[in-house]
Amino acid sequence: MTLPMITAPRRRIGRRDFDFDNRVAVMAIVNRTKDSFYDAGRTFELQPAVDAALAAAAAGADIVDIGGVPFSPDAREVSEAEEIELIGPFIEEVTRLSDVAVSVDTFRSGVARAAIAAGAAIINDTSGLHDPGIAPLAAETGATLILTHSRAEPRKHLRRPHYSDVVGEIVAFLVERVERATAAGVGMEQLVVDPGPDLNKNTLHTLEICRRFAEFTRLGPPTLAALSNKDFIGETLDRPKGERLAGTLATTTWCIERGARVVRAHDVARAVEAVRMTEALLGLREPAYLRHNLD
Repeated sequence: MTLPMITAPRRRIGRRDFDFDNRVAVMAIVNRTKDSFYDAGRTFELQPAVDAALAAAAAGADIVDIGGVPFSPDAREVSEAEEIELIGPFIEEVTRLSDVAVSVDTFRSGVARAAIAAGAAIINDTSGLHDPGIAPLAAETGATLILTHSRAEPRKHLRRPHYSDVVGEIVAFLVERVERATAAGVGMEQLVVDPGPDLNKNTLHTLEICRRFAEFTRLGPPTLAALSNKDFIGETLDRPKGERLAGTLATTTWCIERGARVVRAHDVARAVEAVRMTEALLGLREPAYLRHNLD
C-alpha cells in the first residue's frame, strides 16, 4: 500500500523542506504551562523548554509545537500578554539555535502574529478558526495553518458531546474551514487538517476517528494525527498518562498507514523510530543499512 496523493506535497516550512508524499513529519510537543496535560510544568521555565525543543530536534523531530495555554478549561486562565511572553522568547531562542520548524499552538491571532514575528512558521489553531483574524494572518504572512475540528469555544467545556456520524460531521466541518481559509487568501499549499481526536469527543468517538482516518486524508491537505498519550488510549487500555506509549505508537502507525502526514509526539525518539519503520513498510524509506544474510 502507498499513501494517497495530497495537495502540494512538497513544501518549504520555515527553513526546512517537507515532502508529504514520501515522508511523515514528527511534531514534538513542548508546553510552557504550569498545568499542562502531560508534563505538569516540567518545561514551564524558558531554559528547560528550549532544552526540550533542541533535544527533540536532535532526536529527529521535524517540527516543535509550543503551547502557552492549556486546552483544558479547568486549567488557570492565561492572558494574551502572558501567552506572548511565554512563547515569544522561546521561539526566538529555538530558531536561533536550530532550523527545526516551530509551530505555535494558539487560538488567538494576536499571539500568532507575535509568534510569527519571533520566527514561528506554523499556526496550530485547535479552535478551528474561532478567531476571525487567524486565516487572514496566515494569508498575509504565508504561515502554514493547521485547521482542527473542535466544537466548543476555546477553553469551554462541551459536556457529553453527541454526533450522529462523528467522522462525517468532522469531514464537513473541515471542508467548511478549508473553504473559509482559502476565501481569506490562504493557499491550499499552506493548509494542514486535524480531526481533533479527544477534543470535544469521547473515547468511542475518537476510536471511530482512528478507524476511518483515511476519510480525512482524502480532503487534500496533509492530515495531522494528534494522538500522543490522550485519554482515549488510557481508557481503552486502562493506563495512566505515563504508561500510554505502546498505545500511542500503535495508534500512530495505524493512522500513518491510512494517510497521516504529521504526528504529534511527547516521546520523540520512540515516535521517530515508529514513523521510520512504518515508512519502510510502506516502501517510502530504505533501511539505514543492509547486512543480514548479505555477507
